[in-house]
Amino acid sequence: MIRLNFSEYCDKVHACWLGKNIGGTLGAPYEGTHEYLSVTGFPKGTRGAAANDDLDLQLVWLQAVEFSGVKNISAYTLGEYWLAFVTPHWAEYGIAKNNMRCALPPSVAGDHANVWKHSNGAWIRTEIWATLAPAVPSVAAKYAAEDAKVDHGTGEGTVASAFVAALESAAFAVRDRKELIRLAAEHIPPNSRTAITARLALHCYESGMPLREARDAIVAENADIGDGWFQAPSNVGFVLLGLLYGEGDFKRSVLAALNCGDDTDCTAATIGAVMGILLGKKGLPKDWRRHIGDAIVTACINTGVSWVPITSCKQLTERVARLAPAMLAENNAHTVLGGGKTKIDAEGAQSLRGAASCEKFAACKPYSFSMPFAFFTAEVVYRGEPVLGAGQEARFALKLYNNVKAYGNRPYTLQIRLLLPDCVRADKREFCVFLPHWSQLTQKYETEEIEITLYAKEELPPQIRVVAEITAEGHYTAGYVPVVFLNRG
Repeated sequence: MIRLNFSEYCDKVHACWLGKNIGGTLGAPYEGTHEYLSVTGFPKGTRGAAANDDLDLQLVWLQAVEFSGVKNISAYTLGEYWLAFVTPHWAEYGIAKNNMRCALPPSVAGDHANVWKHSNGAWIRTEIWATLAPAVPSVAAKYAAEDAKVDHGTGEGTVASAFVAALESAAFAVRDRKELIRLAAEHIPPNSRTAITARLALHCYESGMPLREARDAIVAENADIGDGWFQAPSNVGFVLLGLLYGEGDFKRSVLAALNCGDDTDCTAATIGAVMGILLGKKGLPKDWRRHIGDAIVTACINTGVSWVPITSCKQLTERVARLAPAMLAENNAHTVLGGGKTKIDAEGAQSLRGAASCEKFAACKPYSFSMPFAFFTAEVVYRGEPVLGAGQEARFALKLYNNVKAYGNRPYTLQIRLLLPDCVRADKREFCVFLPHWSQLTQKYETEEIEITLYAKEELPPQIRVVAEITAEGHYTAGYVPVVFLNRG
């Protein structure tokens, strides 16, 4: 069990958002620089917080949790919030939203034709998941990955997002900076570029390498996936250099990350948030706090008529703190928020480890998505790009999972019918499949992947939508799963 004092938790959450604002505002003028910098503080004559998409998007996710509920947060749900509330169209944001508007579901939209899937757009917005799931890095990593799939699919951008969320969540319970990095790395595949970069940052620091040389070593390590221009592994590496070389001091940590260059508003904002969690408000420099204030300035949100505004870090903290107990309860977390001193027992310390998270990443499939229904969940896996041309064929797999914990532990015979447009035919049209339940003899409560091949006629519309209708005798729930292919010639 991990027991966090509620007042201390709220103080750390407030400091997290203040640190995010401080770092993002300080780093904004230097965004996109490739050289090593020598920034020492805020320029004279400036005052107040700058708008930053790193924080803007997290306000949208908070509203998603408030309106849709913790249980319903997934890439599939968050995609609709993207389309409703997020206004920018740059880089992966624009690619993912364009793909979703073409009817591709989230996660598939993040994978398809996305040259930015290894970039920074997701790990820079992880604090919402870490503060909602304090000291439960596996939960923070899970939600951060669902978030990141929308615009990064199965790229390094999603891996980096899970890593940073795990690190920030663990920071509510662990103060040792090197241990934080090692713990976070347990939640992602060890052969991922983000994990390799994390190990390199640790090696550089532990071997006594100067900061600038460590920064250059990280850039060289990741040169094959870009020249350092907004790629997630290197920029997460710069955050870790700030965490390590800052030696526990807020200013030194933020400046160390910022001076590595590249996506400076994001790296400085993230290390500012991490240090805020570690140090609380008392650890934030008073002059920088006065310089920024408590206000939140937004620029990337379509507020519309349904938006519930957040105008300050204090207000954001209060709304997060109201939701955190529900997040912890929904995920059966070992963390409890309450009175008394913060305590961590042996079981609680073990719950910080990341084996389960790593297994989930290993099971991730490119070009796939899931849709939950009452007593079953349907997963679709495209066999390649979601594209079908005239006279061509395309394949996808359908797999069903038994939601045994929600509606009783019983087996089902599911009837599946494909609803096809006139322009395609399929090798399977109507069939049944047995969906097993859990028992002492087997923990397998899913079907095998059911392979389906589509054959296209010579004339096709821009989008080809196949719908799998899934029913079970004696149940009124009917699941309708759209599988969309784009006609790209």
